[in-house]
Amino acid sequence: MSNVPPEAAALRGAVDLSSLKNRQTAPPQGAGAPGAVPDAGAPAASGALVRDVTDATFNEILELSRTVPVVVDLWAEWCGPCKQLSPVIEKVVRELGGRVVLAKVDVDANPQLQRAFQAQSIPMVVALLAGQPAPLFNGAIPEEQVRQVLDQLLQIAAQNGITGTVEAGDAPEADAEPEEKPLPPLHAEAFAAIEAGDYARAAEAYEKALKENPRDDEAQAGLGQVRLLGRVQDVDLQQARQVAAEAPNDAAAQLVVADLDIAGGHVEDAFERLLDLFASLDAEARGPVKDRLVELFGVIGAADPRVVKARTRLTNLLF
Repeated sequence: MSNVPPEAAALRGAVDLSSLKNRQTAPPQGAGAPGAVPDAGAPAASGALVRDVTDATFNEILELSRTVPVVVDLWAEWCGPCKQLSPVIEKVVRELGGRVVLAKVDVDANPQLQRAFQAQSIPMVVALLAGQPAPLFNGAIPEEQVRQVLDQLLQIAAQNGITGTVEAGDAPEADAEPEEKPLPPLHAEAFAAIEAGDYARAAEAYEKALKENPRDDEAQAGLGQVRLLGRVQDVDLQQARQVAAEAPNDAAAQLVVADLDIAGGHVEDAFERLLDLFASLDAEARGPVKDRLVELFGVIGAADPRVVKARTRLTNLLF
């Protein structure tokens, strides 16, 4: 599948881009032959640091990733957390001065890419190194964490000889773009808190927004995400899994691991864990598990097929 050494493979997840890689389009100017490792320091063709990418043009990004690391931001217009995260990624990428390119994919308009990346929960951020996918994170995270992730990506890219740059040819275009609609005040307050890593304050802002408008879907999704981030922020992954394995009927321990699974993108594992737990408990002990399931359904999205499947099983268990 790849000539990428183990350092890059350590980031790689179960993402199959073979159907896209096999599409025969001419490589962009400056891209090497497939499988070739670019010379250290060799620049890529000049162009935008931030690019809107489609099913039809994605092969160019795959080829470009042989020269410079590419960060793929999978988003949708209806996704509130996406609107918070995307400007942060763009800012960090631009500050890196052409050492990283950002490819933005609207999953609603590009179903082939959505299927290829298995993007059933967004925002989803993936890196490409020499044409190989490397999942980075899901959900909105603070700017400092974005910087840390991209710093790590650059280190791994350098270990694999992917050290080119792109000449920033998109500054005039960026200046000409209309300004994005500002976030509502409480959403902006929540986003600032997320950037600071203060998830409790972000949750308070979203809760206020929901009091003002109980039908604010973006605030509801944001609240679920920041609550999740707050719960997993200081958890030791290995220790949590060990405790849960030793106490399969301990609801608190299973809830912690389910949160970790959701945060890590293992959505089905989280739902199955909690549904199995729910089924094993008596009626009095089921409440917290049901509440957590409902909250996590909101984090992933009601239309997600994994949520639909899990919600159906929960309904059957209830009635």
